[in-house]
Amino acid sequence: MSFINSLFGDKTSSADAIKILDATTFKDAIAAGDVQLVDVRTKLEFNAGHIENAVNIDFFDRANFNENFAGFNREKPVYLYCRSGLRSQRAAKKLLKIGFKKIYDLKGGYKAWK
Repeated sequence: MSFINSLFGDKTSSADAIKILDATTFKDAIAAGDVQLVDVRTKLEFNAGHIENAVNIDFFDRANFNENFAGFNREKPVYLYCRSGLRSQRAAKKLLKIGFKKIYDLKGGYKAWK
């Protein structure tokens, strides 16, 4: 690791681990079956409509966010989405810090899905 990377962190590792997918690619990936699909919106947003088989883990529940991922496999890809893509990007970075290796984020969030 270079001196600059040690000071500022290696940006390529997060870019490699977090991929932003358009709605069609995201849909195809989760249709393949057994995936870890997480909606990081609030319970109210989730109850108003969500992608089938998604688990709701509220990004704003800071006290429990990391703990709610305790039962997830960190080696297996996780697919995230929120309303517009901003929260899920922040959530993806948090998941990277707690050891997830492959994170896929829905570009444009649930709004792009509908």
